[in-house]
Formats: sequence, structure tokens, C-alpha cells
Amino acid sequence: MSKGRTPWLWVPTLYFAEGIPYFIVNVVSVTMFKRMGMGNADLAMYTSLLYLPWVIKPLWSPLVDVVRTKRWWILVMQLLMTTCFAGLALSLPSRTGEPVGAFTLCLIIFYICAMLSATHDIAADGYYMLALDEHQQSLFVGIRSTFYRIASVFGQGVIVVVAGLLETRYADIPKAWTVTLLLSSAIFLAVTVWHQFVLPQERNVIPSEAKESGEAKESPRSFLSAFATFFLKPGVWLAIVFMLLYRLPEALSVKMLTPFMLDATDAGGLGLTTAQSGLVYGTVGVIALTIGGILGGIWSARVGLRKALWPMALALALPCSVYLYMALAQPSNILTIYFCVALDQFGYGFGFTAYMLYMIYFSQGEYRTSHYAVCTAFMALSMMIPGFFAGMLQESLGYAGFFVLVMVCCLATVAVTAILPSRIDPQFGRK
Repeated sequence: MSKGRTPWLWVPTLYFAEGIPYFIVNVVSVTMFKRMGMGNADLAMYTSLLYLPWVIKPLWSPLVDVVRTKRWWILVMQLLMTTCFAGLALSLPSRTGEPVGAFTLCLIIFYICAMLSATHDIAADGYYMLALDEHQQSLFVGIRSTFYRIASVFGQGVIVVVAGLLETRYADIPKAWTVTLLLSSAIFLAVTVWHQFVLPQERNVIPSEAKESGEAKESPRSFLSAFATFFLKPGVWLAIVFMLLYRLPEALSVKMLTPFMLDATDAGGLGLTTAQSGLVYGTVGVIALTIGGILGGIWSARVGLRKALWPMALALALPCSVYLYMALAQPSNILTIYFCVALDQFGYGFGFTAYMLYMIYFSQGEYRTSHYAVCTAFMALSMMIPGFFAGMLQESLGYAGFFVLVMVCCLATVAVTAILPSRIDPQFGRK
């Protein structure tokens, strides 16, 4: 790496840039399609498939390792995603309520952007490990996490609020979202230009210590070996079941939360505006999620994963009941809605810590980086499959019936948690 450029210049913006496309693709798309008049079943099905690149990204990660440099991949992916955001703006139908076929080009661009974003994730994480020594990696891990969360607030909150304000100003929903996406493209272009100047130059080499630890992915063959050994690890099938089912209540409900906020009260929703939805779920919710994650990390470091697992599982599952309450009561007080969403997201952030720690625990040993990548693929799959069916279930059951089903899914979280603790080292995760 070239010297003289402090990581403070590029680590914050790199992880801000990693988060923005992920949240536009997987979260903002839901709000946008809902406001454009797409039905809940189609909306959930098509946007859930956008998770697929994150499911299969380990399959092409060796290509990023052996072709050109990580810096080259980062800059090219960012430039292409800038183009995609502009393309999304220009591909929206001119009227709301159009049939799904009118969104074909827009959906295709979203899928391309998802592939680019997943590839950018591979390159950015690899670049971080190459550009920084072990001490710097530890020092900046909190910074990268913080700016990824800021990207979450910007993507789920600021972008949606801006779109909502423009809807009010223009009285034209397609125009409002076109302008919003063009602004997002301009911001991402500025970040790309910034990285062109501040990212240290890199030689496409893999550190010797990575080779010695078996972490290097110098060829597709070495990755295939790492992939195969994952499925030979003791308890692998139980681990896969845990990774697929632990978050089932959240995975089933998440695609329907924005439609629930936006739908009129006579359709069973809460009747919020686009801007209110952005503030409730994308800002207040994300802040509560972040606080829950921080406290979950502190507590698990004190007691270890094994002791923390049950309280965290219950914290993740049970607060989903707030949506059943809101579906039945349909509160009009915005502060009540803020409180309910904050409670759910705090519990989810607290409980999700156990999920992340377990993936780290299960990935220990040789090829831990590759095995962790496979775990994250199952993590994405756990969100994609339930989300695919969520819209159809909601349209069949209504919002109240749908959230009753979400609460039934809490039993899956309880079941996989009940059979796991005995297989976890009591000391793992303790300070």
C-alpha cells in the first residue's frame, strides 16, 4: 500500500458507500414500489429476490481476489452503481398503479445494482484487511460499523423522507422518486470521485500471514476446498437450521412493515405519509437497532454467547408482538408508533448479536474467512425465502392475521435456541 494517507480519510466513506446501495436495493425499493402502486404480494416477491446476490456472492469472491486489485474493483463498482441509480430514476413508470410489467426495466436495474453491491462488499472488506495492519483493523472496526449504520439511517431514513417531502411538493409520486434517485446518484458519484483520490494504491498481493493461516483464496480451487470443508464441520446441519430459522419472525415480517405503515387504515395499515414512514422505521428504528446491538455486544462480552443466547433469542422474537398490537389497535398517535417500532428494533438489535457471534463461533478453524462468507450466505437466504412469500400471506390473511402468523414463527426461534447451547463453548465471547 502507498503510505501517507490516513485511514480516517477513507474508512468512514468506504463503509458509508458499502451501506448506501444495500439499503436502497433492499429497503428503499420496498417503499418506492409501494408508493408507485405495486401490490404487496408482487412487492415482497420481487424485492426478496434482490437478496440473491448476497446469498451467492461467495461463488465469485475468488474472482475479486485474483483479477486486478481490490481498489480497482471498489472504484469500478461504485462508478457502475452511480450509473444504476441514475438508470433507476429514468426507468420508473410515469404513473402510479401501473401493472408489474411496467416495472420490468426498473427491476432489472435493481438486480444489476444488487450484484454490483455484493461484489463491492467483497472488495471493500478485502481492501480493509490489506490496507490496515492488525492494530489498525481493531482500531477502525468501530468506525466502519458506525458509518455503515449512518448509511442505514441515510438510506432508510433521509432518502425516504426526502422522497416524501418531494411527493408533497410536486403532488407527483413518480417525479418525486425520480428526483430522489437522481440526487442519490449525484451523492454516490461524489463519494466515488473522493475515493479515486484518497484510497491508497494497492498491489494485488495477499499477505504472507494470510497464506500461512490458510485464509488465502488464490484460486477458485482453494475456495472450493474451503466450501467443501464447511459442510464437513461437526454439527453443520444444526448450524444451518439455526442460521435459517433463528430470525424467522423478523424475516417474514420485514418486507411488510413499510406497506403496513403506508397503507390506509381502512386497508388495515397505519396511514402514515412517506416522510413519516422514513422517520419512524428508517431513523428512530435504526437508532434503536444500533443501541440494542451495542448493548448486546457489551453484555455478551461479559457473560459469553452460551449464557446470552436465551435472553437474546427472546429479545429478538417477542417484541414482534408490537406490530400485532398496532394492527389491532391502529393507533393514531405518532409517538405510540415511534415507541412500538423502537421497542421492536431495540430487541432485534440486541438479539441479532447472538446470531452474529454464533456465525463467528462456527467459522473458527481453518478457512475461517471463507466459512464465515458461507455463513453470511445462509444469513441472506434466511431473509430471502420468508420474504418471498410474505406479501402473498399478508394479502390472504390481512395485517392482523399476518402478524399473528409472525408470532407463531417465534416458536421456530425458541426451538432452534433450545437445542444449541450445549454445543457452544461456555467461554466463547467472554471478555
